[in-house]
Amino acid sequence: MAQPLKIMHELSIVLSIVDIAAEQVHKAGARQVDRIDLEIGLLAGIEFDALDFAWDVGVQRSVLEGAERHIHKIPARGRCMDCGHEFGIEQLYEPCPSCGQFLVEVVRGKELRVKSLEVS
Repeated sequence: MAQPLKIMHELSIVLSIVDIAAEQVHKAGARQVDRIDLEIGLLAGIEFDALDFAWDVGVQRSVLEGAERHIHKIPARGRCMDCGHEFGIEQLYEPCPSCGQFLVEVVRGKELRVKSLEVS
């Protein structure tokens, strides 16, 4: 099981997602969310096991309770700020495989967003 502090971090994220979903359900004049699609970058600082645990707790008695959840994991990419080479990265502060410099801008992989909702 994930560490308690990590679960609290993910629970706050889940509660923010619940707020976003509730607002959209209200705007649509609907009652609940049937499906939610999330995009989460692999460098977004999310521990997916902790997110699963927090999700079960955080969506209880909300518009997301019972919703089908789909998570699209976004691979990380970086761009060397020295030579401009773009490449896949697995963690922050990886050197550029082309020139070896460490000044790399993360161009993808830190996303955390609600991509879509299906409501009824």
